[in-house]
Amino acid sequence: MIKKYLFLTIGMVLVGCQPQVKPDPVSGTQKDATQFLEQVESTLIKEGEYAARIAWVQANFITDDTVWLGAKSLEKMGALQVKFANEAKRFDELDLPDDMRRRLNIIKGGMTLAAPNDDEKNARLAQIMANLEATYGAGKYCEGDICNNLGELSKIIAESRDPAELLKAWSGWRTVSPVMRDSYQEMVSLANEGARELGFADTGAMWRANYDMPADDFPKELDRLWGQVKPLYDALQCHVRTKLTEQYGEEVMGNDGMIPAHLLGNMWAQDWTAVYDLVKPDDAGSTIDVTALLKEHDYDAKKMVQTAEGFFTSLGLEPLPETFWQRSLFLKPRDRDVVCHASAWDVDNEDDIRIKMCIKEDYEDFVVIHHELGHNFYQRAYKDQSILYRNGANDGFHEAIGDTVALSITPQYFKDIGLIDEVPVSSNDLGMLMKKALEKIAFVPFGLMIDQWRWKVFNGEISADDYNKGWWQLRNHYQGVKAPNERTEDHFDPGAKYHIPGNTPYTRYFLAHILQFQFHRELCKAAGFEGDLHRCSIYGSEVAGEQLIKVLEMGASKPWQDALEVLTNSRDMDATAVVDYFAPLKEWLDEQNKDRQCGW
Repeated sequence: MIKKYLFLTIGMVLVGCQPQVKPDPVSGTQKDATQFLEQVESTLIKEGEYAARIAWVQANFITDDTVWLGAKSLEKMGALQVKFANEAKRFDELDLPDDMRRRLNIIKGGMTLAAPNDDEKNARLAQIMANLEATYGAGKYCEGDICNNLGELSKIIAESRDPAELLKAWSGWRTVSPVMRDSYQEMVSLANEGARELGFADTGAMWRANYDMPADDFPKELDRLWGQVKPLYDALQCHVRTKLTEQYGEEVMGNDGMIPAHLLGNMWAQDWTAVYDLVKPDDAGSTIDVTALLKEHDYDAKKMVQTAEGFFTSLGLEPLPETFWQRSLFLKPRDRDVVCHASAWDVDNEDDIRIKMCIKEDYEDFVVIHHELGHNFYQRAYKDQSILYRNGANDGFHEAIGDTVALSITPQYFKDIGLIDEVPVSSNDLGMLMKKALEKIAFVPFGLMIDQWRWKVFNGEISADDYNKGWWQLRNHYQGVKAPNERTEDHFDPGAKYHIPGNTPYTRYFLAHILQFQFHRELCKAAGFEGDLHRCSIYGSEVAGEQLIKVLEMGASKPWQDALEVLTNSRDMDATAVVDYFAPLKEWLDEQNKDRQCGW
């Protein structure tokens, strides 16, 4: 996950979005607009670094004082963003060069949450945002004097096969979020007020306008992409449900075609790799135990990060700066609460890049590190752009770059870095593809529904009285996943997922899960790879690196369609690369499911 403290979603331009209020009259000239942009950019460079340093301290030292400082910083930045956004409206009717219009549109639409143009309301919104994130970061489930944090509860979910123990851990983590509910409702109201002042119907409409295309067309584009992947997901869900029913019985699973959320090996049922041993093909053979290999080769947290850095430098990118190693957080401190959720930071929008995560020496975090460094290398590649363009071509690009590299974490890559001596024969691929599908394909509908819920909350389609009901209706619909016990409006299950209290838009992750396969397919072609797409690694290919670097250096200076064309020779996002990658697995799943009752 990327952390950025200027405009939190810089880099996405508002086009085709008709304001709901009449814009201010034309005021000023092109010269005035030029001076305004210069003022905004110089201010953001200065104030953004200050805000980022405060946010870093708050995330790494969660105390009442740092939460207070974080709230004050958010208050200041929120007021600044609203001020600039309202001033940018002065130039709406001027005939300006495309570059100036693009930067002005970014200023108007670059906020995740738009504070009302009122000092008291702005301060309140900032306080709520800081408190919500702190509440999540410090969350624990306690029974008497024994407390378990998210990491400990997640370990139970991943490793236990006792449905009662799983249910206890699943329900326990969701005791941290009900206290967030009233604050979240107030935050929605304040953010919507701010969005309306900027000319949007609501906050969700502001988010959807940020993708270089008419805002009303964006949901249709998401539906089109989901339609390309859905047959593969449906086949995977049917197979996994069948195998889990064999493990736990119908008395635990039910007979409605859905899967209880606590049985899938992940606290949010967004990644199913922990149940691989229950659902793997009988003839899959053994997969590479990367976690054991990391231990065998004495990998600690720093060596894992250094290895990931080596992947990017093998493509022709410069090594990370020394300050990265001095200032990043790799391990959870023993003496304090920190936000352990992995994130990449661009503190000064130039060279002070960092990651913050509580690294475990296992395969999952080995992959996550490659992902997070993808953000960091992207951040540094576009550092010479205008501050308003120092972001991904769209937010899905930023998430997709590291994941594209992670798709090259193949047996060939393990051999290249010395973890294994020989690449296993292709007969083992079915198991590898199943494990990858449990990670990637299982995530796709979850990545889609998070913002579907928020958009409906923002526009009032899901009322505050139905937050939890609406959440589970969407999870049922998209994922075929259900709550394992009765959930009422006394609960606030959305708040148990970091990105809800953390106010991080989530559609970026859905897009990333499509784009990474499209990027991977094209970079493998550039690298001259021939063979099954899932066996390709671009490690060491400077030819592929040159193509990638061109896109990284563009930042958000051009519409994402332009960046996509540079990398893939197409202006359209295309999920057929996902289908290509998993083709052997889909054929196998269809054979397994032919006599089963699938669907929900």
